[in-house]
Order: sequence, then C-alpha cells, then structure tokens
Amino acid sequence: MMHATLSKPIQSMTGYATASADSPRGRLSIELRSVNARFLDLQFRIADELRAVEPTLRELIGARLARGKIDCRFFLNEASLAAKRERLNAEALERLKSLAAEAQAAFPGAAALSIADVLRWPGVIAEQTADEETLRAITADICSRALDDLVAARSREGAKLAASVLERVAAMRRRVEEVAPLVPQAIAAYQAKITERLREAIGGGDDDRVRSEIALFSAKVDVDEELERLRVHLAEVERALGKGGAAGKRLDFVAQELNREANTLASKSASQPVSDCALELKVLVEQIREQVQNIE
Repeated sequence: MMHATLSKPIQSMTGYATASADSPRGRLSIELRSVNARFLDLQFRIADELRAVEPTLRELIGARLARGKIDCRFFLNEASLAAKRERLNAEALERLKSLAAEAQAAFPGAAALSIADVLRWPGVIAEQTADEETLRAITADICSRALDDLVAARSREGAKLAASVLERVAAMRRRVEEVAPLVPQAIAAYQAKITERLREAIGGGDDDRVRSEIALFSAKVDVDEELERLRVHLAEVERALGKGGAAGKRLDFVAQELNREANTLASKSASQPVSDCALELKVLVEQIREQVQNIE
C-alpha cells in the first residue's frame, strides 16, 4: 500500500483564533472563527469607526485561506479606550480659562463654570487619534498573527482528518483484496446453478442457448472492472492527501466515485461475500465523505 507523505499541510476548515494590540485609538482586537463551506465565504463584523480597514482584512484573509466560512470580528476594547480618554487637554483648558475670564468680565453677575461644564467643553478631554497608515499597519499585524494561529489550528485538525481518511482507505483496500479471489469462484458456482435451471426450463436440449445465456449472465455479474476502479480511486485519495494543500474538493469528488463503484459492486454481486464486501465498502465511503467535507 502506498503511504501518503504530506508535502503541504492538509487543513480542516474548522478553527478559532484571536489577537490584539494597543493603538492610539485604544486596544484593537480581532477574532476569527472558521467552519466548513463550499467556497471562501468572508463575513465581517467591524465597528463603524474601523470600517476603513475592511479591505486590508479581506485581502490578508483571502491570501491565506482557500475555503471555509470565516467570521471576522474586529473591534476596539471600550474599557481601554475609556481609560485613554480620561486625560485632560491642557491647551484646551487654558483656552477655556481665558474665555471664561473674558466672559466673567463682560457679565460680572454670571455664574462661574462648574466642573461639569468644563468637562463637557469640546476638546477638554483629550482624544488620541491615529492616522490611517498607523491603523492599517497595526491591523495587518494582529490579523497576520491571528491567521498564523488559525492556520496552525486548521492544520492540526487537518492532520487528524487525513489520518482518519487513510485508515478507512486501508480498510477498503483490505476488503477489496480479500474479496477479489472469491469472485471467480462465486461466478462459477452461480453459473452451475443457473445452467441446471436453464436446462430444466428448456428441456435440456439446446446447449448453445444455455451457453449464450450463461455468457450473458457472466458479463453482467463480472465485477473485475469495479474492483480495479476501486483500487484506482483509493490510490487517488492517497495521492491527493500526499500532495496536500487545498484537496477537499478533489477528495469529495473521488469519494462520490468510490460510492458509485461500491453501489455497482452491490448490484452485480453473485454471492453473499461480495454483497457483504459491497455493504462494508459503502459504510467506509460514507465515513470518508463525512471527513473530507471538513477538509479545505
């Protein structure tokens, strides 16, 4: 049996990762959740004040992942942002103090400004802002770190999926090789049985017709081609896993072909052992299909 050596990691489409970093606007955080999907499906939940970085996130994620539904949440930590805002702008305070003195001189009877009035004055509480380039740079950094973790998680899960698929491929190969020598015996036994019945039905006189009917029957129940195609498809599964990378769609197609051959084997079965083998193969193929549905 050919053993697959992974040249590129097989990845699952399931994973989770987070990353965060401080910025002049507050602490930025990203959360990535990945589940299986037929194509790459990106969903973003981004705070309105950060919406400008969505193209950057989309480009970075698209460059690293080929398939899966990716839920990306990108946000500012409100507690961190509030802490940063709890600082007074000294220049704004001086301007307000000067304006208040002028107003007091013009209106001596007016009430003095309260602390609440001062804090509500525009610009008194300092708000740090970041330029777009700085924000994009920090965004790219934390997104890349989150993607590193996500890809690593998907690769670990992918290795488990690949091992599971290969176990079932090995089991299918064993069953095919066990049943292959039994096929000629099963056909011969069934031929003898049919021959006897045909001779009884036609009175035993027309041997040419009997031979013709038996030949036709033998062609219908001969499963050598199905067994050989099963071997070819099993080798293709091993080859795809050995090559690695985004193999999910290819593996899903081959699994469908394996199922087709197992069904044909069952329909052409001439003995109970062949029928039992076909049933076991169908169960194993279904297990393979369940696994490859999660492979990128």
